[in-house]
Amino acid sequence: MKELTEYHFPEDLKTMTPHEMELLACAIREFLINKVSETGGHLASNLGIVELSLALHRVFDSPKDKIIWDVGHQSYVHKILTGRANQFDSLRQFGGLSGFPKSYESAHDVYDTGHSSVSISVAAGMAAARDLKKENYDVIAVIGDGSLTGGLAYEGLNNIGASKSKVIVVLNDNGMSISPNIGGISQHLGKLRTSKGYLGAKRFVKDRVASIPNIGKNIASGLAEFKNDLKYSIMDSGGVLFEELGFTYFGPVDGHDLEALIDVLDRVRNLNEPVLVHVITRKGKGYRNAEKDPGKFHGIGPFDRTTGVLKTRSEKPTFSSLMGKFAVDLAENDPRITAITAAMRDATGLGLFAQRFPERFFDVGIAEEHAITFAAGMAKSGMRPLVAIYSSFLQRGYDQLLEDICLQNLPVVFLVDRAGCVGADGETHHGIFDLSYLRQIPGMTVLTPKDGNQLEAMMKYALLLDGPCAIRYPRGEADYDRQICSVYSGKNIRTLEPAPGSQCIDIWAVGTMHQCGEEVCRLLKEHGYRAGLVDVTCVKPLDLALFREDCKLLVTLEDNTLEGGFGEKMATELASASEHEKHRLVRRTQHSRILRFGWPDAFIEHGSVSQLQQKYGLSPEKITERICEEIEGKA
Repeated sequence: MKELTEYHFPEDLKTMTPHEMELLACAIREFLINKVSETGGHLASNLGIVELSLALHRVFDSPKDKIIWDVGHQSYVHKILTGRANQFDSLRQFGGLSGFPKSYESAHDVYDTGHSSVSISVAAGMAAARDLKKENYDVIAVIGDGSLTGGLAYEGLNNIGASKSKVIVVLNDNGMSISPNIGGISQHLGKLRTSKGYLGAKRFVKDRVASIPNIGKNIASGLAEFKNDLKYSIMDSGGVLFEELGFTYFGPVDGHDLEALIDVLDRVRNLNEPVLVHVITRKGKGYRNAEKDPGKFHGIGPFDRTTGVLKTRSEKPTFSSLMGKFAVDLAENDPRITAITAAMRDATGLGLFAQRFPERFFDVGIAEEHAITFAAGMAKSGMRPLVAIYSSFLQRGYDQLLEDICLQNLPVVFLVDRAGCVGADGETHHGIFDLSYLRQIPGMTVLTPKDGNQLEAMMKYALLLDGPCAIRYPRGEADYDRQICSVYSGKNIRTLEPAPGSQCIDIWAVGTMHQCGEEVCRLLKEHGYRAGLVDVTCVKPLDLALFREDCKLLVTLEDNTLEGGFGEKMATELASASEHEKHRLVRRTQHSRILRFGWPDAFIEHGSVSQLQQKYGLSPEKITERICEEIEGKA
């Protein structure tokens, strides 16, 4: 058998025998395990979708036919089958192959995805455009059962069902096993539905029986009721749901049976109506470690392929794990505290809380909007919800933050995980916008801990507030000393005094950028400059109490986009002070310059955090160089 890089995909799939395709499936799994063990990435979901990906590319003609991968982390096999196997050494590496579909990589990546539940709506739009332009191609949305917990998926299903436009939705269900009996019945119904006799009978009932004078409509109505009774009596409840939404339902189909998959996809391709194909797969298929623990291998760093153990492990706790521990400690003494997440129980650190207080833990599925409004209802009823959501996913609930939380000044604490640059997952997962979209909402308090001790103190502080509060922290390790009893007052903290007078350089570093600020101060000292440093723990309300009147150069550091970020707010506030302070602030800002460091007005690609910081001028060395240029008048 040839190496994967030697095939001319996807064309070579069209002429392969079933046996050759089975061998290819095995080779792809081996390839994925080898490559992802070196680069890290989403392994379990890709191992589970090998046969389905092969079948889709065998039956459909990509990129003419549009295959849309919901979320997109399961598109590795698709990338192999569209000629990118030779790029997998660079998977998720700086300048290399993305872990998600990217239209700049290939014409086969017809839509850039990264967040869940979007594929069906995208498919609806593409199908509508196809029909308006009178073009001829298929549109296929591949969506997981987890993504169907998101409301957007049902909005798309409802729209397609009402429009009757030809769209094929493939439901990749890896959350349940196949029942042979129900599978057999469904297979029989599938063949019946696509037979000429059945389709002809449907048209006959619709066009001929209904037109019989006086009695035709009653007969047709009676036949329709009989059809519904039959459907409800022999179909599983999921199939009934999709049929009621206007889809013809096929399944469940064994997602690891290539011949069955190709057969059903061949048949549904001939239908001219909305179709849903329910495919059962096993996450981690073909790799024992991933089958035993698919959650661990959903997204994983480089690992030993024999043992499944991560190659690099730290003894330090993460911000997420510490948050979960602190949440349990707080809930022990306050029965009002509840914890809410959106399908991220363990990833956000709430696994321990779920075990200790199962009745007070709520995982609402991939439904961030609902999670926020659900928390609003709880807070309105006297509870104190902790809502743990990734920064980039919290964006989806912006309207709910405004209308349901802040407008009513409800005491909900948002634990904003994965804030700032997250590295290898790239554009769709960087949390570099939360300071901008949170600080502009009236009534919201925004806190930014630099370490685990501050996180603990801020959680205690937030629960004492009478309104909403967001605490944002990054992915990864956190310094934490359990011997320190941290207390937080809601104010910024000066950690280094600057040189006085004409040499006053002051650095204001937001949250975990404080560590970068410390290094910049050290490097500046080597250049002969003594800079001050402020630990910005409170982004909103803005605390300017530590601003030095003799400051000649103010530097702000933040792991957020510059547009609408902390630095912009501070510069604006200093330039437009309130009347009772204006004489003093104008005097001091006339003699000071402001340098702002953060992410540019762009979507930042994937790569390691240090590589991206270096590229965009956010490394301590680059920041120091720029400050020296400003001081020496070279900028």
